[in-house]
Amino acid sequence: MKKNIHPEMKEVTVTCACGASFKTKSTRDKIDVEICSECHPFFTGKQGMAKKTGNIEKFNRKFGLNQDNK
Repeated sequence: MKKNIHPEMKEVTVTCACGASFKTKSTRDKIDVEICSECHPFFTGKQGMAKKTGNIEKFNRKFGLNQDNK
């Protein structure tokens, strides 16, 4: 490795928009993020459930074609 060409690593504070902060190492002086593990829906358990209906069920529901109306 060549000497004196690499940026200096220093300890910085990462600040989220929700107010949470933590320390890490970086070449930047300060890091601001919009979302972190404290406020992200996946990590907080507030994640919505994905729909599991298929295209055929959507079509049948859209045009009123139920199994009962045969």
